[in-house]
Amino acid sequence: MAETEEELTERIKAALRPSGPAWRMTLRNQLFDIALALVCAFGGLDYVFDKAGDDTIVPLPGPDGPVFVHQDGPNLGVLIFVTLLACVLISQRRRFPLTILWAIGLLTIPVIDSIPRVCYYGCVIAAYAAAAYSRYRLPTLITIGVLALLTWRSTSAGMPSIPDQYVGIVVLAMLVLAGLALRLWRAQNAENARRLAAADEERATALRRAVESERSRIARELHDVVTHNVSVMVIQAGAARRTLDLSPEQSREAMLAVEGAGRTAMAELRHVMGLLAPAADEAPDLAPQPGLDQLDKLVGRVRDTGMPVALTVTGTPRAVASGEALAAYRVVQEALTNAVKHASGGAATVSVHYGEEELSIEVTDTGGRATGQGGSGRGLLGLRERLAVYGGTLRTGPLLTGDGWRVTAVIPMSTP
Repeated sequence: MAETEEELTERIKAALRPSGPAWRMTLRNQLFDIALALVCAFGGLDYVFDKAGDDTIVPLPGPDGPVFVHQDGPNLGVLIFVTLLACVLISQRRRFPLTILWAIGLLTIPVIDSIPRVCYYGCVIAAYAAAAYSRYRLPTLITIGVLALLTWRSTSAGMPSIPDQYVGIVVLAMLVLAGLALRLWRAQNAENARRLAAADEERATALRRAVESERSRIARELHDVVTHNVSVMVIQAGAARRTLDLSPEQSREAMLAVEGAGRTAMAELRHVMGLLAPAADEAPDLAPQPGLDQLDKLVGRVRDTGMPVALTVTGTPRAVASGEALAAYRVVQEALTNAVKHASGGAATVSVHYGEEELSIEVTDTGGRATGQGGSGRGLLGLRERLAVYGGTLRTGPLLTGDGWRVTAVIPMSTP
C-alpha cells in the first residue's frame, strides 16, 4: 500500500530527528582533540609553506598551440588562515560534529586546488567525527557523500596521498595507536568483567537477604498463628482435664473451645501455606488476613480460657490498610497469648485508639501465675520487626504497681 503524504512527511521528520543521547565530553577527550589539532596545524602549515614556493603553470590556448603561463595562486595569508581555522574547528569536533563538518567543508572546498592535502585530511577527520558522534544520522550521511563527491571532482590528480617524508611517522603512529587501542580494549574488558562479577555478587547477596527476610516473615506469621491457638488449646485442655469428673458440662465446653481453637489454627495455617505454595490445579486462598474487625472474636476466644478480657475502642474508627491492620491484630494476639501463658488467673484489658495519623494499641494484664515455661522472646522480637516495616514502635514492660505487664504499640496509618 502506497504511503500517504502525511506518512511520508512523518518518516522524513523522524529521520531528521536526533537519535540517542548527546556525546558526554570528558577532559581526556578534549585534551586529545587539542593535541590532534596542534599536530594537524604543524603538518598543515609545513605543507602550506612548501606549496607556496611552487610555481603554478597553467596551459592556455594560443594560435600556434597551448601557451604555458605562470599564474599566482591564493594569497599565502589566506591559506594560513584557512589552515589554522580548520585546525581550531577540529579541536571541537566531538562537541558539534555535524556543524564542524559543514564548517570545514565550506571553508576548505574553495581552496582545495591550492592546498588539496590540508582540505582533504581536514574533511576526513571531520567526517569521521560526524559519523562517530553526531546524533543526526541521515544529514551526516548525506553531507559525507556530497563532500566526497566535491573533493573527488575538485582534485584533478585524484585524492591526495601521504607525502614520502611522513610515511615513516604515519606508520609508526598507526602502530602506536593500534597498541594503545588494544591495551585500552583489554583494560575495558577486564573492567567490564570485574563489574559483571561485582553485579552478580551483589545480586546474589540481595537474593540471599530477600530469602532470609522472607523466611523471617514466614516464621513470624507461623509463630503468631500457632502460638496463640495452641496456647488456648493447652489452657482449655487442662481445664477440661481438671473438671472432667466434677463437671462434665464444663469439660464439654472446654473441649468445644479446644476444637474451635484448632479449627481457627488450621484455617489460618491453610491460608499462610496456600499463599506460599498454592497447588497447580487450585486457586490460592485469597481470604483476607485477620484485622481490627476480628478483635472481638480474638478476645472472645481468650475469654473462653477463663481470663476476663475487656476491649475498648476510642477515637473515630475508620478503614486501615491491610498490612497495618494485620500488624495491629498480631500485637493484640501476641500480648493476650502471653497473658494467658504467664498471667493465669488475672484479667486483661485491650485498648485501641484511632488517632488522626496513627493507631495506638495498649494491652495490659493484672498478673497471675504462669502456666508454662518462659518464652524465648521471639514473639515480641517478631512484633518489633513487623511494626518497623510500617514505621511503628513497640514498648513492653511491667506496670508501675509491680503486678502485671503492659504492651504498647503505635502504628502510623496509611490510606487503604
